[in-house]
Amino acid sequence: MSAGFAMYGVGILAASAVAMAVSACFNSLYPNPTFGEKDILRRIVLMLGTVPAGVTFYWRMKVPETPRFTALVARDVDKAAADMSKIMGISINEYEADVSRIRTRRPSFGLFSKAFMKSHGKHLVGTMSCWFFLDIAFYGCNLFLKDLYKAVGLFEKSEVYKNPVDEVFDIARAQALITLCGTLPGCLANVLLIDRLGRLKIQLVGFLLMSILIIAMAVPLETYWLRPTHRHGFLCIYSLTFFFTTFRPSSTTFIVPAKLFPARLRSTCHGLSAAAGKVGAMIGTFGFLLAGNQRGIGVRNTLVLLAVGSFLGFIVHISDSGNDGKIVRRK
Repeated sequence: MSAGFAMYGVGILAASAVAMAVSACFNSLYPNPTFGEKDILRRIVLMLGTVPAGVTFYWRMKVPETPRFTALVARDVDKAAADMSKIMGISINEYEADVSRIRTRRPSFGLFSKAFMKSHGKHLVGTMSCWFFLDIAFYGCNLFLKDLYKAVGLFEKSEVYKNPVDEVFDIARAQALITLCGTLPGCLANVLLIDRLGRLKIQLVGFLLMSILIIAMAVPLETYWLRPTHRHGFLCIYSLTFFFTTFRPSSTTFIVPAKLFPARLRSTCHGLSAAAGKVGAMIGTFGFLLAGNQRGIGVRNTLVLLAVGSFLGFIVHISDSGNDGKIVRRK
């Protein structure tokens, strides 16, 4: 799961490469682009994102469901056993007793029943809350990279660019740099160390480090980081933020819900946790957009709020932790 989740870092890098390539082509074809030509650039970059989605859709149709889902949710035990036999190269007869037991056993409790709430209600609130607070900070910092860079003078203001396509190229290049220096190494570190350090411990420390690093960017933003000699230090802090985000909470908030709940309720609980994260993403995105502009509270104070959100994720995690290494419940 960690390795699969890490592919989103590869996707960010690919998206940056596509934006850079298309921008370079437009610069050579249209030195002084009109509004319509700039709009075509945006549409091409957006539409190229359907290519990997289409390939993924095709190959996903070729992959069978997991035997646990087929047996416990679809209630087709024979197909689950056949899938296991095909993929794992085992004989169905070796597991005939397990097949018979699953076929006759009925679920002990349903979703949102009293039994579920007693066993997993606190866990569901915890996974939803952690994902919610993570995405406020993650999307706020990620999608507004150009605003943070402009705040410390690493980018020119938009009105300074004679050709807006040049700004697109610079933003894509900066995103690729952050991905190479922070996001991808964090994903790889998670793949290598998640089973050694433990999921919950990684998530706990990650929220705390995110809070500290965002505060380190925010507090001296308008003084220390504005000095030309200190701007590259800002880049290092920003890259470290994404390293610890993807090494820790960004990956674990995705993985923990898939390991924590019973198999027949796992997808729904994971979906509810992810939906809470997307609500946080909307707050982080539109909140940064509204608060960070000239009429709002400014970029510096907005970053402080993002750090507070990360720290709330840390607090929620403390109140819900205590099962590290023993969170798999196979029912």
